[in-house]
Parts: sequence; C-alpha cells; structure tokens
Amino acid sequence: MTDSESYAPPRIWKWESESGGKFAKINRPIAGPTHETELPVGKHPLQVYSMATPNGVKVTVMLEELLARGFTAAEYDAWLIDITEGDQFSSGFVEINPNSKIPAMVDHSTSSPTRVFESGAILLYLAEKFGAFLPEDAQQRTECLCWLFWQMGSAPYLGGGFGHFYSYAPTRIEYCIDRFTMETKRQLDVLDRRLAEHEYIAGDAYSIADMGIWAWYGQLALGRLYDAAEFLQVESYGNVQRWSKAIDARPAVHRGRMVNRTFGKPELQLHERHEASDFQTRTQDKIGTGD
Repeated sequence: MTDSESYAPPRIWKWESESGGKFAKINRPIAGPTHETELPVGKHPLQVYSMATPNGVKVTVMLEELLARGFTAAEYDAWLIDITEGDQFSSGFVEINPNSKIPAMVDHSTSSPTRVFESGAILLYLAEKFGAFLPEDAQQRTECLCWLFWQMGSAPYLGGGFGHFYSYAPTRIEYCIDRFTMETKRQLDVLDRRLAEHEYIAGDAYSIADMGIWAWYGQLALGRLYDAAEFLQVESYGNVQRWSKAIDARPAVHRGRMVNRTFGKPELQLHERHEASDFQTRTQDKIGTGD
C-alpha cells in the first residue's frame, strides 16, 4: 500500500492489482457478467434477488409490510444473491440489473415480465402498484419522495464513504475517516432535526421514506452497522433513536430483516423466503435484538 502522503496519481490509471479491503475480490472497473448462470424463478409473481444488506432490507421490509396490511398479491419469492461470492455478476442477474447491485426484482404479473432495479425504484414501484405507503396528496407525496431520494443520494457517503474507510479499507486513513465521519454526523443531524417535528420522516404517516432511510440510518443508530455506535455517538441523536426503535419493533420489519440474511444469529437468518410459513422455522420473539 502506497503511503498516502507521498502518493501521486499516475497520468492514466490502470487496473493492475486488487484495491484491497474486505470486498477487493469482487471490485472491478468493468461491467457485464463474469459467468453464465440463470436465475431461479418461484411460483409467485414477484421474484426478488437480494441479500440482507441495508439496500436489500428496504425491499423485503416493504413486501412484508404490504403482506401485513393484507395485500396478498405481494407474496414473493426471495432468492439469495451472495455478493461476497460474486453472484451479482451472473448473466441472469446482469440481465435484470446491468449495474450488478442488489436488490433487483422481476414482476411476472405484467403482460411481459417487468424488471426493477435500484432499491428506491423498487420501493416506489411497489408503493404505486399496491397504492400503499405513499401519500395520495400531491404535496405529501412530494415530501415523501424528496426524503426517499435524499436517502438514495446520501447513503453512499455513509456506506461507501464512512463504512468503507472506517471498517473495510486495508488501512485506516485519517483524512478519509474524518471527512466521511463529518458527513455521516451531519446527515444524522438532518434526520434528528426533522424527526423533532414529525413522528415519521415524511410527516405523520409511515411510508417508503421511512423504510428506505431506516434500513441505513435506523440500523446505524441501533448499533448494527460498522461497529461504530460509540465512535459516532449515535445515542446523542434522541429523535433518531425514538424513530429507529419504533420502526424496529414492527413485526414486518423484523421479518424483512431476516430475509436473505447470511450473518448474525442463526435464528435471525432466512436465506431464502418463498412462503410466510418459512419464518416459523426461526425464533421471532426477539424483535429488536440489536444484531
């Protein structure tokens, strides 16, 4: 690893070695598939291909919330895409998401299958399809979408910025950690100020804005991301704490967190989900366990 103080970027960058860090073996500067593999298709119209990272959790939480509200057509099959093994670079997955990032979804209930990629786009697609968790009033709807897109634009600073340099980078670089810690704490303050005036992110009603933001910032506040709760002093954001814990206590959120999960306590992992009864094989009496 080159000393950051003496490093001078070359005139033309070349990919000559892995970048290092936890995910080095799956990072590359080119797109497209690395191997031929078809994706499985289950019996439900909605097919989800994902892993329980914060972005994946958004979608499975949304689907479980829809089912809890009585939308039986939201039944789905969730197939594990293990991003640590490069499953996202299979030909089948690249066909439904050219960007090779989880989650991705295919809706087979349409006249021809509809692919949906990008977690925020999937939340919006499902909200419009079922008419739920998205306000009908134009101003309230706009407020909700502003916050959803805030999350989509802000979370890369938390995950790819703070999370990478604090937890995953092969060396800890003071400048990078300071830079992204400052931004992460600013974002938490944005949320804390907003939640001081409203029960939920977009106002008085639970919405896709909450689902999208909670998967990242709620779980950060609950100490589940990057082992950084003390470092970031997340307990000091009282309004974020109140909101995070309230959403964490929702049974559908608990179920959604379990789907396509391959880490943590075994009873909180459900590698694939095809029926509601799949959860019966796991302990569900420990909502909000903090892992």
